[in-house]
Order: sequence, then C-alpha cells, then structure tokens
Amino acid sequence: MRTELITRPGDPERPNEDFASVGLPACGQGGSLVVLDGVTPPRGDTGCSHTVPWFTARLGGALTELTVSLPDVPLSDALSHAIARTARAHAATCDLSHPRTPQATVVLARWSARTVEYLVLSDSVLLAESPDGTVTPLLDDRLARLPRAALATDALIDATLRNKEGGFFTAAADPSVAARAVTGVLPRGEVSALAALTDGAARWVVTFREGDWTDCFRLVRKAGAQALVDRVRELERADTERVFLGRSKTHDDATVVYVEP
Repeated sequence: MRTELITRPGDPERPNEDFASVGLPACGQGGSLVVLDGVTPPRGDTGCSHTVPWFTARLGGALTELTVSLPDVPLSDALSHAIARTARAHAATCDLSHPRTPQATVVLARWSARTVEYLVLSDSVLLAESPDGTVTPLLDDRLARLPRAALATDALIDATLRNKEGGFFTAAADPSVAARAVTGVLPRGEVSALAALTDGAARWVVTFREGDWTDCFRLVRKAGAQALVDRVRELERADTERVFLGRSKTHDDATVVYVEP
C-alpha cells in the first residue's frame, strides 16, 4: 500500500488549522483516511476559548479512532459521534451555539476488501481513481453553488447560510449535521487510489485553473503530494495582481492525502 500525507500552513507564524491522518487497523485489513480543514474565524468573539487547531485535533483524533475501531458503523454515524464527543469536551466552558464556534470541513474514506465508503462535508475534495484511470470527484458543492452576492460579508454568511438550510454545512457542535454530508459506497474493485485535498491545495484546480481534477490527481500520483502543494505556493506568489486570488488570503493551509489501498 502506498500512502502520502503532506500538510503545510498558509502562514508559518500561525498554527496549521488542517488535520490529516491515515488509520490502519491492527488486523491489517482495510483502513481509513481523515482530512479536516478548520474554518478560520473573522476577528472578534467566537463564543469559545479554544482555538481552531484544538478543535480539529480533537475532532480528527476522534474520527481516526472511530472509523477504524467501528468498521460496521456508517461514516455519517462516526462523524456524528465524533462531533458529540468533541462538543462535550468544551460545552461547559464555551457557547457552542455561536455561529463561529470552532468548525471544519470533513473528508472521510474507509476501505475494506469489498467496499470503499466516503463522506464529504463542505468544500474539501475527495478524488477516486478507477483501475482504468478514470478520476471521479466526490464533492459537496453547496458552497460553490451559492451566488457571490450571498457571500458578501461574514455577518451575512453567518446569519443566512452557515449551517442553515439552503446554505452550506460544516462540522461544528451539532451532531445532526453529519446527516447533511455527501456519502456513498463504491465497490472496492472500482477504486485503485484516493486523494483528499483541503481547499488550500484544491486551488490548483478551483482558483488557478491549471487543469481539471483528473490532471490534479495524475500530478499527485506521478510527482507526489508535496509537488502539488509546492506548485500551488508558486502560483500564489506569482499572482501579485490578485487576478486569481481576488479577496482570498494569499496562502491557505494546504493538505493532501494520497492512498493506494
């Protein structure tokens, strides 16, 4: 089995808010991957005394354990349990009803001898390659389908779209959000490799339009996960006129996990 994992902070002076892991059960059969992209809050109160990295480490650790130790539990249930466990860890000290309580996007995949299960919540990406080389993007595109005018300000997003019907969903403190994730099961024989990317790495496709998802997957498979992140950083530094980046921050945390199960 080939596994690669790279994660790089957008700013070396700030903690990385992404989380990534690959879990392999002691029996040696199957495995799972977890990728989280912590949501950077705007300046001001979040109702929580904890940082986003604290949250993603807690949630990611719980998901790594649960996806491996409970192989018969659906991924949406594992996410629900992990959110509930993480919420209990700070419910007594923090206002978990605040719209900016720590939260993250989620990608999960779990494989066995028979199946590959997947779950995607918000704008991180999972790519699945079949033995014939076809690459299928497994996406939650609700955020991408929203009109730009609806995303004009953080206050507007929080009031009308964040974790609301008709908007988009992230893993925060409400376990029921797990039922909103995009999920599915593929026959194991139809999947030869997987790649999970946070949006900081997916900029190669989404922001800079260097190629499509198939091109992106082939770059990772041939040159490695590090090569994709390095190329994104080069493109970000070159966009001095912010033609592509617009109002987005110059560098975002970027994570890539590649697995050939």
